[in-house]
Amino acid sequence: MALKQLTEEQIQTWTRGQKDRWWFEHVYRGNLPQLTFRSAVTGFLLGGILSATALYIGGKTGITIGVGLTSVILAFAVYRLLAGMGLGQDFTILENNCTQSIATAAGYMISPLISSMAAYMLVTGRVVAWWQLIIWNVVISILGVLVAFPMKRRFINEDQLPFPEGRACGVVLDALYTGRADAGMFKAKLLGVTGGFTGLYQFLTSDGWMRLVQFKMLRLDTWAGLKEPWYLPERLDTYYYDLAARYALWTPKILGTDVRQLGLRFTLDAAMLGVGGLMGIRVATSCILGAFINFAVLAPIMIQRGDIKAYTNAAGKLVPISRGEIVNQWSLWWGVAMMVVGSLVGLLAKPELFTNALKSLRQRPGAAPVAAADDPLASIELPLWMSFVGVPIFSVLGAWVTHEFFGVPWLLAFISLPLIFVLTVICTNSMALTSWTPTGALSKITQFSMGAIDRTNPASNLVPAGMTAEIASNAANLLSDIKPGYMLGAKPRQQAIGHVIGIFAGAVASTPLFFLLFLPPDSAGVRSVQTLVSDQFAMPGALQWKGVADLIAKGVSNLPLSAVISMIVAALTAATFEILRIKTKGRFPISSVSVGLGVVLPPESSLAMWVGALVFWWQGRKQLAPGSRAHEIWVEGCEPICAGLISGAALVGIGNAIVNVLL
Repeated sequence: MALKQLTEEQIQTWTRGQKDRWWFEHVYRGNLPQLTFRSAVTGFLLGGILSATALYIGGKTGITIGVGLTSVILAFAVYRLLAGMGLGQDFTILENNCTQSIATAAGYMISPLISSMAAYMLVTGRVVAWWQLIIWNVVISILGVLVAFPMKRRFINEDQLPFPEGRACGVVLDALYTGRADAGMFKAKLLGVTGGFTGLYQFLTSDGWMRLVQFKMLRLDTWAGLKEPWYLPERLDTYYYDLAARYALWTPKILGTDVRQLGLRFTLDAAMLGVGGLMGIRVATSCILGAFINFAVLAPIMIQRGDIKAYTNAAGKLVPISRGEIVNQWSLWWGVAMMVVGSLVGLLAKPELFTNALKSLRQRPGAAPVAAADDPLASIELPLWMSFVGVPIFSVLGAWVTHEFFGVPWLLAFISLPLIFVLTVICTNSMALTSWTPTGALSKITQFSMGAIDRTNPASNLVPAGMTAEIASNAANLLSDIKPGYMLGAKPRQQAIGHVIGIFAGAVASTPLFFLLFLPPDSAGVRSVQTLVSDQFAMPGALQWKGVADLIAKGVSNLPLSAVISMIVAALTAATFEILRIKTKGRFPISSVSVGLGVVLPPESSLAMWVGALVFWWQGRKQLAPGSRAHEIWVEGCEPICAGLISGAALVGIGNAIVNVLL
C-alpha cells in the first residue's frame, strides 16, 4: 500500500498548521496499539541483546552497527509465528515500529563505551565504576532526547525532511504488514539459519565452550587425560605454523620480521564477514589498503630503523614487537591523522549542513506559531515545556556528573554545553538529509576546543567530546526513529517514551558486558585497563580518541621524526582523497577515514571484512534480475544474512567470555 505523503508544492506552500491537520486526518492511526506492554518488553529484550552484539562488533572494529531493520524483522517473525500457533495476536505495525525505536536507542548506547570512555580509561589508567558509566550515559542520552524534540516539528512536520534511513525502515514496515509478509518471513529465515550455522561454527572455535563440554560435561580430562580442550583454530594459518615448527619449514618474514609479529594472519572470523557485507566494497577495500600499507610496508621498515622495538616495561618484563605495539609506538599517529583530517574535510566540504542547521533554528518567513487551542497534535506530541524545563535541569546534572565522576572543571563542563548543542543541530540536520551522523568529526571539534583551554587534564577534552557524540547521536537517531512513525501514523509522545526505555535497556545490558569482555578481573579480582585493547578486541575507536588526547597533552615533540613525517603525509593524503571524492561526486573509490581505520584494526579483521564485502558485491553484480531466488538471497537478503553472521558469532562469543569467567 502506497504511503500517504504531501507533494513538494504542498510542503513548500502550506503552513505547519495545515500540514499537521492533514497528517492528523489522513495518516494518524490513533486507535492502533503502539506502546503496549508487549512491545515495550520485546523492545527492551531485543534492544539488550542487539546492543550486546553491537558492543562486541564495536570492540573489534570501532564501528557502530545499526540494529533497526534487524529488530523489525525479528519482532515481525516472532509474533507472526506466535499468532500462527495460536499463542497470541500478531504485532500491529505501530507496535513493531515502537519496538524498533526501543531497540535502536539501546543499540546506540554502546558508542561511548568503545570510544570516549574507553579512551579516558586508557589515558588515565583508571577503571571507571560501572554505576558511574551507567548514570553518565543515561543522563547524557536523555539530554539528547530533550534537545531533539523541539526540532522534531521543524525537521519532520514542517520541512518534511527525508531522514533516508528512517524512511527506509518505514517502507519496510509498510511492506511487511500490507502485502509482503512472505518476504519478511523469508528474511527472518535467512537471518535465523545464518545465525544458527554461524553460532555452531563459533561454538567449535571457542575455548570456553569446549572446556565446558569436554571437561565439565564429558569429563575427558579425567578418563582421557586431556590437559587442554580441543577447539577449532579460528586462525587458519595455525595449521601451517604447527607443521612449520615440527618439520622446520619456511616461516614467512618481511625485512626480517616474522609476519605473525606484524599481525598478518589469516582468520575466518564470521562476524567480520558480516560487517564487511554491511559496509560495502569501497569502505572494506580502503580498510585493507590501510592495513597493507601499514603492516606489510611501513611497519617492517620502522622496525628496521628502530622506531618500533621491543622494550622492558616498568615491571621489568620484556614487551616484544607485536601488532598492538606497532600501533601504539608508531602507526597510531598517521592512522589518526587520516581519520581526523578526512572526517573534518568531509564535514567542511558540506557547508549546507551548517547553513541549513542555522536556518532550522529560525522560523520560516511568514510562518506563525500554531496556537495551542488550534493544534491538532497537542495531545500526542511531547509537550515542549518538558524540553524547556528538562534541558536546563539535565544540563546541570550532566555537568555535575562530568565534574564529579571524571574531574572535568565546572567551568569547562558548562562552557562545552553551548558548543555541544550547536553541533547537535548540525548532526541532526545531516542525519535528516543523508542518514550520516558526523559525530566523529563534530566530537573532535569539541575535543580540540576544550583541549586548547586545558591541555593538562585529558578528561577536559575527552569527556565533553564524548558528551557531544552521545547527545548528537541520540538526538539524530531519535528523529530518524520518529520519521517512520510519522509516515505510519504513530503517536510521537509514545515514541519518545520508547526511546527512553531503549536508553535504559542499552545501558543496563551493555555496561556489565563491557566489563566482562574488556576488563575481566585477574586471579586476585583486580581489573586493569591493560586488558582493554587485545588481539581479540582492537578497540580502534578508543585508540583514535586516545591519540587525539595524547596529541593535545604532549604535542608531537616526543614522537619519532618518522611518525611526524607520516602524520603530515597522511593529513595531506586524506585531504586529497576527500577532495577527489567530492570532485567526482562520490565516484573516487578510496575513503581516507576507512584507510585510517585499517591502520588500527588487526589486518586479519580487515581481510575478513574485505572478503565479506567482496562476496556480496560480486553476487550483487551477478544477481541483477529482481524476482529471482538468487536476487532475493544475495541482494534483498544481504542485511539479514550479515545480521545472522554478526549475531550468531557475537552471541556465542559473548557466551564464551562468560563461560571463561565462570570456569
